[in-house]
Amino acid sequence: MSSVGPGLFLVGYSIGTGSVVAMASAGSRYGMSMLWALALSCIFSFFMLEAYGRYAIVTGEGALYGYKKHFKSLGKPIALITLIGLVFVEIMALIGIMGIVSDLMQKISIGLFGEPGWNPVYIAFGVIIFLYLFLLTGKYSSFEKLMIVFVSIMGISFIISMFVIFPEPNIVIEGLIPNIPDEKNAPMIIAALVGTTLTAPTFVVRSMLMKEKKWTTKHSKHQTKDAFVAALLMFIISGSIMACAAGTLYIANKPIEDILTMVSMLEPFLGRLALSVFITGIFGAALSSVFPIVMLAPLLISDYENKPVVYKGARFRIMTGIALLFGLIVPAFGFKSVFAMLISQLFQIFVLPIVVIAIIYLLNKKSIMGKYKAEFWLNLGLLLTLIFAFYISYQSIVGLIESFHTMF
Repeated sequence: MSSVGPGLFLVGYSIGTGSVVAMASAGSRYGMSMLWALALSCIFSFFMLEAYGRYAIVTGEGALYGYKKHFKSLGKPIALITLIGLVFVEIMALIGIMGIVSDLMQKISIGLFGEPGWNPVYIAFGVIIFLYLFLLTGKYSSFEKLMIVFVSIMGISFIISMFVIFPEPNIVIEGLIPNIPDEKNAPMIIAALVGTTLTAPTFVVRSMLMKEKKWTTKHSKHQTKDAFVAALLMFIISGSIMACAAGTLYIANKPIEDILTMVSMLEPFLGRLALSVFITGIFGAALSSVFPIVMLAPLLISDYENKPVVYKGARFRIMTGIALLFGLIVPAFGFKSVFAMLISQLFQIFVLPIVVIAIIYLLNKKSIMGKYKAEFWLNLGLLLTLIFAFYISYQSIVGLIESFHTMF
């Protein structure tokens, strides 16, 4: 598993509580009929992982430094906008994730020990201390191994849960045929589903992980295999969450919007033991996302400066510590974690097209890539990814405008 460590790192990064909510919401509302959208987003994710991985092993550069270096006068603004946008997106996601984790753990403690349960602030603070102590080890190899543990827990838990109530095979196959349900919320659900899988931060961080592994053109086939495994696992794990909801809540006509509601509703279908396995998967998803999110700012700044990440340095420790403290906002002040996730998705849609266009330009410059310049199949995949990104961005904007009108 360590041979595809960067891929597993990114699987954990991509599949967090936002993904769980998006997949479960789609499954509970429309069964497996949106499996095609998940499949497309994972296929396009493979093209992007391959593209950013290839750029890094050929040039030895991270993505942001590549923007700054090769886009001439526009390079610095593009790199800075991407850096700031990605950090903001992920901090908002972190706020939402920690809020969901603390609420879920409080609910579990009430079930075990009665009211009032554990204090959400103490829960969030405990998670923060655990993660920060691990970050103080200062070794990428250690971080990668921890992510493998989180991803394994998440993947195994969700896949076991799926087999408890696996939908009929013909329903799964039909779900791979593109179809948008005739309902006003359907495009927004698709946008949320894709937005938690085809994510800009994942691809930019990909180039940094290649540098950390010190992979070069000698590892070209290995890099492609790593990208393929990552995209495949994203599809299997996310699809298993959708299947859990489709095989239970969709049949019972009980659509859900958040994790706490889903956990309450699933118990009669799964039973307490299977539900415990599913909840374990949720915690694996949450921790596997929080851990790399807090590392994002120092990783991206090192990329922008084209300097190695000093994991035991003061900057890394201060910035990761500050990032973790954002996780206390929802438990301490009672803000809505769903709203933070909504803001995260809003900014994500503006960054993704920039990231796709930038890598298309870089991979097609022979002066940069030499014989590793993008071939027809990769260019076609990236072009289709760009079209898909614009489509999802449009659907997200329309859906978010409607959501804000409803809220206010």
